[in-house]
Amino acid sequence: MKRIIEDKLPRHVAIIMDGNGRWAQKRHLSRIRGHRRGVEAVRDIMRFSREIGINYLTLYAFSKENWNRPDMEVRALMKFLEVHLKREAKSMVNNNIKFRVIGNTMELPKGVRKVIADVERMTDKNSGMVLQLALSYSGRWELVEAARAIAVDVAEGKISIEDINEKSYAEHLYTAGIPDPDLLIRTSGEMRISNFLLWQLAYTEIYVTDVLWPDFTREDMIEALLDYQKRERRFGLTGEQMVVGDLN
Repeated sequence: MKRIIEDKLPRHVAIIMDGNGRWAQKRHLSRIRGHRRGVEAVRDIMRFSREIGINYLTLYAFSKENWNRPDMEVRALMKFLEVHLKREAKSMVNNNIKFRVIGNTMELPKGVRKVIADVERMTDKNSGMVLQLALSYSGRWELVEAARAIAVDVAEGKISIEDINEKSYAEHLYTAGIPDPDLLIRTSGEMRISNFLLWQLAYTEIYVTDVLWPDFTREDMIEALLDYQKRERRFGLTGEQMVVGDLN
């Protein structure tokens, strides 16, 4: 196994877990079987990320657009989610993982919402890795909701228009209090961000792999981290400015 540099790990890794359906199709299996295998990959990558010291892991599990998929597939996904969260709750507590969900949770089935609330409560005091699951999530909708909340605050006199800036806007996002991702991993080779964390990905390093999500292993995660560690993050500055900054 290749060695990663521990002091150069990204603080926050986000993953677009894509390819469950194609994985199943290649094997002449149902899409539901692909999702089941995808859940196993989630479990392994979650535990590995905690082991190596990733502080924040955000997984794009279900978008608002995914509600348009066949009813049987959506129901199966919701059931997998409910069962998986119940099964992993004790492990998250024991491994000091704090669990939270971002997205429009009111669109989720009642049973799923209850399990989410239970696991968030059980892990609320944990101080290790934060695991964020994006469910019924839309980046554009998140921005609209933030704008509405700010408009209400202005109308009620809580803030003035002059108080609106990048920092105050970010405080109204689902991810308030969480640092922006340093690294975005997308599986299955698709070259797009699919309405995911549109604000937060402004300066995120992007890594795309052809590996389908159910086949994504710890070794694949290491390859992504090694690629990240080779990059120079400039945040709009020149390379010379970054060197001067490091010397200071």
